[in-house]
Amino acid sequence: MLHLDDMAIRQAGFTLTADLTLAAGVTSVIGPSGGGKSTLLGAIGGFVPLERGRITWQGTDLAKRGPADRPVSLLFQDNNLFPHLSVQKNLALAFGPRLRVTAEQADQIAVALDRVGLTGYADRLPGSLSGGQQSRAGLARVLLQDRPIVLLDEPFAALGPAMRAEMLALVAEVLKGRTVLMVTHDPTDLRRIGGDLIVVADGSVSTPAPAQEMLDNPPPALRDYLGQGQ
Repeated sequence: MLHLDDMAIRQAGFTLTADLTLAAGVTSVIGPSGGGKSTLLGAIGGFVPLERGRITWQGTDLAKRGPADRPVSLLFQDNNLFPHLSVQKNLALAFGPRLRVTAEQADQIAVALDRVGLTGYADRLPGSLSGGQQSRAGLARVLLQDRPIVLLDEPFAALGPAMRAEMLALVAEVLKGRTVLMVTHDPTDLRRIGGDLIVVADGSVSTPAPAQEMLDNPPPALRDYLGQGQ
């Protein structure tokens, strides 16, 4: 369980509070621009300090752990790919900063690429891949990191509807059993991937609830975001 225990973040006059527990599965994160969605993920990842409270994983306080030492993988909209490195070398970073891989690690990379449908792409540069293929490569590196918490900050926002739907299905398949937080701005994504939903708005993070139920009967903050009025 990932628990945000009376957590508060303060940055340049902006305050975000949260007190909730997240279990395994996908929890989507939605809310207005500037509301704190990326800040929330940054705090869990260890990039944003807390003013008070704790973030715990399986009962262990993560406060004294830096980003690299937390059980967390992050995937951002640019897919975290270095354009001058081949797909294989980008994925090799999951094992550490050395770009040389052992035979065993090369096999692991091949398996990860196969799982995301990129067999045969190891020697390609990211610039030669389509947007969907770059997203798949980024997801393959998350698989290789093999960490139980995965933070996705709108990684598929630049994709068209069909490709985005395909990537959401892939996330649900390959990250099954992990605790996944996925920031999105598109309500359609919420219905596609299901799971739980939290709303980040007005300086607070809502309690997780089934996404379908929240969309069918949105609370005020979600209703305002969706433009549904009163």
